[in-house]
This record gives sequence, C-alpha cells and structure tokens, in this order.
Amino acid sequence: MSLFIVGLDSTIVNVALPSIGRELHAAVSGLQWTIDAYTLVLASLLMFSGSTADRIGRRRTFQAGLAVFTAGSLLCSLAPGLGWLVAFRMVQAVGGSMLNPVAMSIITNTFTDRRERAQAIGVWGGVFGLSMAMGPVVGGALVDSAGWRGIFWVNIPVGIAAIVLAALFVPESKAERARRPDPVGQLLLIALLATLTYAIIEGPSAGWGSPLIIGLFGVAAAALAVFVPYELRRADPLLNPRFFRSAPFAGATATAVTITAALGGFLFLNTLYLQDVRGFRALTAGLYLLPMALAMAVCSPLSGRIVGRRGARIPMVISGVALIVSGVLLTRLTAASGTSLLFTAYMIFGIGLGLVNAPITNSAVSGMPRQQAGVAAGVASASRQVGQSLGVAVMGSVLSGNLQGGMRAGFVAASRPGWWIVAACGLVTLILALVTTGSWALRTAARTAERLSPADERSPVSVP
Repeated sequence: MSLFIVGLDSTIVNVALPSIGRELHAAVSGLQWTIDAYTLVLASLLMFSGSTADRIGRRRTFQAGLAVFTAGSLLCSLAPGLGWLVAFRMVQAVGGSMLNPVAMSIITNTFTDRRERAQAIGVWGGVFGLSMAMGPVVGGALVDSAGWRGIFWVNIPVGIAAIVLAALFVPESKAERARRPDPVGQLLLIALLATLTYAIIEGPSAGWGSPLIIGLFGVAAAALAVFVPYELRRADPLLNPRFFRSAPFAGATATAVTITAALGGFLFLNTLYLQDVRGFRALTAGLYLLPMALAMAVCSPLSGRIVGRRGARIPMVISGVALIVSGVLLTRLTAASGTSLLFTAYMIFGIGLGLVNAPITNSAVSGMPRQQAGVAAGVASASRQVGQSLGVAVMGSVLSGNLQGGMRAGFVAASRPGWWIVAACGLVTLILALVTTGSWALRTAARTAERLSPADERSPVSVP
C-alpha cells in the first residue's frame, strides 16, 4: 500500500501539471519544480531513512513515514500558491523517504529464500504497475471533476489504512548493531543533488554560462569530490562506496538512474503534449497513458519470476531494447499523430519499464550483508529518485531551450531531442545489462559480500 500511494502520486501529479500551471500561473520551470522538489528531497533522505529504520525499528519508521506523507498530501491540497505547493511537496517527500526502502527492507528480511524474495519483489513491482495504471485515470477524473487539488485527496484514506494495517500485521525488526548517524554525509548528499538539479532546471533561463549556473555545477562537483573519500573513512557511512565494488550493485544503481530518468522525462513531455498540444482533457490524457501503465502491471511480476529462475540479464536486455524502440517511435510525433503510434510507443515503453524494476531491486540487495538491507534498498530507491529528478530537469531544460512560438506551435520540434534522450537511456540500459549480469559480475558481488561481512559480522544475501 505504501508503494501504491507513492506510485499513484507520481502519475497523478504529472497528469495535473497543465491544470496546476494554468491556475498558479507557472512556467515550465515551475512545473519542473513541482515534480523535482519532491524527488530531490526523497532521493536525499532515502538512505538516511533506510539506515534509521535498521537502527530504531523498521515498522516504527514505516508508520511515521505514512503519517508524514498523508499529512503532506493534505497540505498540498490546501496550497494557496506555487511556492506553497512546492514546499508541501517537500513535506510529502520527507514521509515518502521512510516508505519504499523501509518496506523493501522488511520484505528482504522476511523472504530469505532467493526465489521467494525475487517473486515477492515481482509482486511489489506489480503493485507499482497497478498504481501507475490507476494514476492517470483517477488523476484525470479528479482534475476534471474537482480540480488539481483533488489529486492529493486520494492519498489520505489509503495512508490511514496502511498505518492501521502496519500496526496489525507488520512485525517489528531492526539490525543487530545500531548504525551511527552521518550528518556530514547527509549534508554533502543534499548539496550535491540540490545544486545539480537547480543548475539544470534554471540553466535555460539564467544562461548556461552565467556565474550562478557555473557556480552551482562547481558546488555539485566539490560535494561529490568530498563525499566519496569522507564516506570511505567512516565506520558507519551513509553510503558505503565499497558497495560499488559489486558489479551487479553498481549496475543496478546506474540502471535505476537511467531508467527513471527516461520515465521522468517521458511523463513530463507526454503530459504537456497530450493536454497543451493535442488539447485533450485530463481524463482523456490519462486514458492515453493506460497502455504504458497496464504493460508495467503485467510485466513487473513476470519479471520477478524470470529473475528468480533465470537471473537478471534477460529482463534487463529486453527492457533496454524496448526503451530504444519506444524512444525512436516518439521522435516521429506530430501535432496530429494517430492513436496507433501513441499506443504502440506507450505500450512498448511500459514493457521496458515493467521488466526492469525487479532486476534492479534484486541486484541491489543481492550480495549485500542482510543487516544492511535497509541501506542497500535505500540506495536503489534513491537512485530511482535521482534519475527521475534528472530526467525531468534535463527534458524540461531541453524543451525550454528549443521552444519557439508557444507550446502548441513549437512543442513537437522542441521535444524531439528529448525522445532521442529516451532512446539513449535504453541503449545505456542494454549495455549495463550485458556487462553487469555475467559470471564475472556475479563473482565481484560474492567478493564484495565476503569483504563486508566479516567486519560487520553479517551474513550476505545470496546472489541469484
């Protein structure tokens, strides 16, 4: 249920962007911040929330996250202006950061068998696909009937129900040894992500060569340069750089960033195309996105079964090819493209996205010490949010930089480079699938687990 409301929130908000823009007089960059304010905070706090849950209790942290997310949703529905909406989206994100990695940690510690864990993760991904399928339609219906504020109401009853059900059915668990907080690492991570995303979003309006934008890129680079050696010296780092000695873990992280960058850009551009260019109502635009979401709902649990039986390579390869094909198809968009082209491209994109979620999550936790499952799952979730932030930032900046003559007249030409970026994300996913899922990669995961386990006195999660 926690993943359901998070997945629902992402597609609902995208469908509502044109309505938000009209009522709150927001430019393209303002719409970007409506999405990225949430994903940035989420990405910055996910690993902290995962390690906190391992330390103080996973159910306790999970329930606190549900409460904050639900309260944030209520505040978003009451926002009087764009600035308030962005601020309340950040409150939502603080709660959201305590949901996915903590819930995944609960699953990882409950299902210790390799095949059962992969299948459970597949069901987990299927729920996300279902929420994506419902999001555009529910969101479109709410926007058309109650306005954009209604899109946040749906989270409230689901959040309250999840809090009660967690108290009844989720057992409390925590790591055997408490991990110390890492405030310096947390601040460095926030500085890195915030300055990088701000520079990308505001670059077209401020000028890429302006002192502000160059300075922000410099701060991001400096934060990264300090973050890695600092974390290597800590006994309990926020993010252990040694995890990346495992090729499957490193590949899962890179794939998560790449695939969700494609998703963030895809949703952002398509929402504007369907409503501002084609003139569809929000509900109609939501129905157009159903082929993508339904394909995700079908392929996610199927992917979990394939990973459990055959490993991660097959679904990741198919995913990369699907993204390439859908991106190339979308470069052919015009202001009057037929439904067959749109539905075909959307369905193929959904297949690619649905197949890749289970291998990403399974590869992230496989080979890692089980007692650090919250941190490992947090890295995977944070990578997804980083990717979505960058996808929205990059695609929005590409659109703003090329847009001439208004949205309706200039969108098709201005968005074409964005669709090529989607295809490029598919190519990167395909390459990563071939490099990080072979026998050499699995050996690096086993060696990484062996090096990490003795120091922490933890047994590794078995590598599929």
